[in-house]
Amino acid sequence: MKKAIRLGLLSSAFLLAACGNGNGDTAGDSPDPAEGNGNETTEETIEESQVLRVGATNVPHAEILEFIQPTLAEEGIELEIETYNDYIIPNLALSDGDIDANYFQHVPYFETQVEENDYDFANAGGIHIEPLGAYSNRHDSLEDLPEGATILASSSVADHGRILGILQDAGLITVDDSIDLIDASFDDIVENERNLQFEYEYDAALMTTLYAQDEGDVFFINSNFAVDQDISPVEEAIALESSSSPYANIIAVRSEDEDSELIARLVEVLRAEETQEFILDTWDGAVIPVDE
Repeated sequence: MKKAIRLGLLSSAFLLAACGNGNGDTAGDSPDPAEGNGNETTEETIEESQVLRVGATNVPHAEILEFIQPTLAEEGIELEIETYNDYIIPNLALSDGDIDANYFQHVPYFETQVEENDYDFANAGGIHIEPLGAYSNRHDSLEDLPEGATILASSSVADHGRILGILQDAGLITVDDSIDLIDASFDDIVENERNLQFEYEYDAALMTTLYAQDEGDVFFINSNFAVDQDISPVEEAIALESSSSPYANIIAVRSEDEDSELIARLVEVLRAEETQEFILDTWDGAVIPVDE
């Protein structure tokens, strides 16, 4: 498959300047302020539109990409967004060359998938954090959980350490301190005085349905799935992951495209001040831009 991204790298019609750091090369003209993104870009003569195909889950990733589409279009970059409803297909599509990048996964999940599937991928940069939340129809706080309460979580191993960290911070469990929480599993719990029962074989996308059906005492739900179902993490979660979480959602690319100017520009616009303001205004703390 002819990758659209290579067209941008091989085209001699223009040079896309590096933006936002004041050190980009010019194409022979003085730089003008870029409209709508808070960065500076070089005035370009564009004879042929470039296409950049990015896979994303619906909320918030696809919505954030839709927000930046006009900015990239002004620069002659046509951003095509492919949406997915799971965590498996976007990486398969990237590996197969069906898309040029994806935007849906946090760093530990990305690293696990690369290791398990031998993907030749690179992390092109973090964009935002989606705090993981604990939800309950029966209890107002984690501290209120009774003996034998049922905790439901997804089968996403990369999130299990996050869940254990929240429960440990609430004083409900103790995790083996020789294990890094990022790598911890439910088998690493060494103290569980309330005999909490853990079920963690569910698809991540089903967690909101289980919550609505009240299938347990507590449900751990990723913010992207929560907001997609009009569930407010800030208002409804009985516990929410700290904003200092290391689980930044990233732009993933094939390693061969790691130094692509198009990918660099995509990341730059996603990190621009106006995009960050859009994220904060739209999701009111349920999605938080990375501090880069």
